[in-house]
Amino acid sequence: MRDEYDFSQSIPNPCLKKLKKQVSINLEDNVVDYFQKLSEQTGIPYQNLINLYLQDCVRTERKLSLEWV
Repeated sequence: MRDEYDFSQSIPNPCLKKLKKQVSINLEDNVVDYFQKLSEQTGIPYQNLINLYLQDCVRTERKLSLEWV
């Protein structure tokens, strides 16, 4: 190992922008069950599937449509 390293030409890590933020969220049982079954079919962890679905919502700017009756 060197005694000193020169980092003057280094660039920021581009992967740092893609770090995930851990949050706690309360989901209904049927929502978790749905994604867990989908997880079994696809082999993708259900938390990743939920994240992928939410990313798609962001990307397509999907708006929630609620009608209270």
